[in-house]
Amino acid sequence: MMSAARWLLTALSFAAMLGVSAWVVASHWPAAGMPWLAWPVHAAALATVTAEIITRALKIQASARACGIPLRFGTAVRVCLAGDFAAAITPARSGAEPSRFLVLAESGTGPAGRVLILFLELFLEMWSLVLVCGVLAVLFAGRGASVAGLLSLVGGYSGFVLGVGAAGLILSKRNANGPPPFWATRIGMHAGRWRVVQRTLRVLRTSVQSLRRADPALMLLAFGGSVLHVLFKVATLPILVFLGDPSFPLTMDALAPLVLWPLALFYGGVVVPAPGGGGFIEGAFAATLSSAIPAGIFAASLLWWRFYTFYLYLLVGGVAAGDAALRALRRST
Repeated sequence: MMSAARWLLTALSFAAMLGVSAWVVASHWPAAGMPWLAWPVHAAALATVTAEIITRALKIQASARACGIPLRFGTAVRVCLAGDFAAAITPARSGAEPSRFLVLAESGTGPAGRVLILFLELFLEMWSLVLVCGVLAVLFAGRGASVAGLLSLVGGYSGFVLGVGAAGLILSKRNANGPPPFWATRIGMHAGRWRVVQRTLRVLRTSVQSLRRADPALMLLAFGGSVLHVLFKVATLPILVFLGDPSFPLTMDALAPLVLWPLALFYGGVVVPAPGGGGFIEGAFAATLSSAIPAGIFAASLLWWRFYTFYLYLLVGGVAAGDAALRALRRST
């Protein structure tokens, strides 16, 4: 099970998050007092969160069925929420995949199907990011360094996903059987551990063969769901700002940082080892967006943006799939 040290790290990281949030709010406290956002603003934000979860689950279900793997929509939702919950309480979001893997296993999905579904989730995420960020780069060209930073982030993410997939495919063809290769023994991987890796490689090879027979129409539907999920993810902050302050001008220059920086923070935050970011997200939010959001609603925007993009997922994921996520974390430690 998770050690006391890991729970302590999580507690300290969340304490740091709350401390940085309090510091940012105090340093940006509006002269007129903290505004209460109107209920239509919260209703719109909640609708966006709901749509994001639904489209992400649709992506997982459609991609699974495209490869002949039966998967119920409810199970796909639990896969999403279990991953969200575990990602929030583990360093660098490392608990997300084991938790999703366990939910799929408990649904009766075979080992090859689990590996294929999770790889497709990452693969579709990568290409939907490429498409969304390419369109955003054209729309917001010349509007700040955030465009170049976002493209660099997407390039690095895409290269990582493709690199992992290519490495796994090469290994599945060459090292799926036999003794550990020299490089594996050099990093301390003995025969027992290597057999576990080989089973995974054989499953990966079977998964790739299944992918070649995937239904194109369902894969296109899954890709559409992935694109929508990314769009809903980045829509939260513009909704909070523009609906929270109707006098704020809705222009491309005003919209650019509200879309590009949160997208970069969300996907770039995975490199932060502390669970939940350890205050890095809040600090980066203040550093990059304090001049882009009206001072009167900046503090409220930060608090509610983090609530609707992190804390709410943590709460809902804990209720819906927290038990499965925690069991997966116990098995992975």
